[in-house]
Amino acid sequence: MFTKNINFSNFKFKSNLSKKKNLLKKINNKNIFIEFPLLKSLTKEYQMGYDRSLIKSLKNYKKINLIGMGGSILGTQAIYDFFKQRIKKNFNFFDNLQAKKFVSSNEKKINILVSKSGNTLETISNFNILKQKEKKNKNIFITEKKISFLTTLAKKLKIEVIEHKNFIGGRYSVLSEVGMLPAELMGLNEKKFKNFNQLIKNKNFVNSLIENVLAINHFVFNKKTNSIILNYDEKSDSFFRWYQQLTAESLGKKGKGILPLISTMPKDNHSLLQLYLDGPKNNFFTFFSVSEKNSPKINNSNLNSNFSHLKNKNLYKILVSQKKATENVFNKKKIPFRSFNVHNRNEETMGELFSFFILETILLGQLMKVNPFDQPSVELIKKETVKILR
Repeated sequence: MFTKNINFSNFKFKSNLSKKKNLLKKINNKNIFIEFPLLKSLTKEYQMGYDRSLIKSLKNYKKINLIGMGGSILGTQAIYDFFKQRIKKNFNFFDNLQAKKFVSSNEKKINILVSKSGNTLETISNFNILKQKEKKNKNIFITEKKISFLTTLAKKLKIEVIEHKNFIGGRYSVLSEVGMLPAELMGLNEKKFKNFNQLIKNKNFVNSLIENVLAINHFVFNKKTNSIILNYDEKSDSFFRWYQQLTAESLGKKGKGILPLISTMPKDNHSLLQLYLDGPKNNFFTFFSVSEKNSPKINNSNLNSNFSHLKNKNLYKILVSQKKATENVFNKKKIPFRSFNVHNRNEETMGELFSFFILETILLGQLMKVNPFDQPSVELIKKETVKILR
C-alpha cells in the first residue's frame, strides 16, 4: 500500500540501484517545479484562473456540455465517470465528430469549450454546430490568452475566457482549470484532488513509483512495449483512456514508445485472455479494481450444488476472486504485472492516481530519452487536413 487509499503490488523486478538513486534525486530535487512547471497544477498552492463567484453564478445549471479533444476533455470525463453516482448534474461530452450528439433543446446549458491552442479543428466545428442548435447556452472558453480563432471569437461574442496556462500541456492539464472547473460544477472539491506535496514526501509512494518506472523501462528495452490494462472497474474506463493518451502521445517518438491497450474484465476473459496467457510475450500488464460496498448479492435459492461456491457472495466478491485467480495464473506463467486496488472512491484517491501516472510518464521520458511534452507528428496530420479542406 503506498497510500491509505490505494493498495499497490509492483512488478516483480530487481531495480538497478544507481538508476534508482538518480530518479530519487529527480523527485526530491527542490527545483522540481522549475524543471517541470506543470507539476504546480497538482498542488493546493496552484492558483486557478477563475474564482468562487464564477462557480456560484453557474451552480443552478443542471446540464453542461464539454467540448474538446484528447487531453482537453479525457481527464474531465475520467472524473465524471469515476464519481458518476455522486454527481447530480448531467454532463455531455463532445469529444469526436459525431453528428448524432447534436439535438436541439430549449433548456439552457453551459458550453465549456477547451482548446489550449485555440485552433483545434474538431472542437471549433463541434462548437459551431452546437451553438446553432442551442442558441441560449452560456459559453465559457478555456484557452491560452493569445491571438487565436477562439480568443478572436470570444471577443466578438463577448464570451468569457479562462486562461489555459501555456506551461501545461493538454494531456497534463486535468488538475488545472481544464478539469477542475468542470469538477467543481459536478459538486466535487477541487482542493481534495491536490496532495502532490505530501505524495513526494511519502517514501512508500516514491519508492513504488520509481521501481515501477525502472521495471517498465526495462520491459520496453527488451521489446515488451504493450501496456495492457486489465480493468475490473467499468467506472474507470475513461480514466484509462486518459492514461492511454498520456502514455502514447508523450512517449511515442524516435521509433520508441509504449502502446497502451484497455481490456474490460472479466468480460475479456472470454475473448482475449487466451492470447494474453499463451500468445506473444511482448506485453506487460496492469490489474485495476475499486472496492464496492453496495454490490448486488446472489440469490442462494436459485443455485444448485454445482454452484454452491457462489452462495452468500455478491458481484464484487466474485469479481475480485476472478482478479486474484488471474493474478495467480500470471504469477505461475511469469507474466509481468502490477496491481492496483482502490479502497476509497474519492477526490484524494483520484488525485493520487493522476499524479502517479503523470510522474511515471515524465520519468519514463527521461529514461527513454524522448521529450514527453511535445507531439510533433500529430501536427503533420493537422496541417495535411487543412490542406485537403482548402
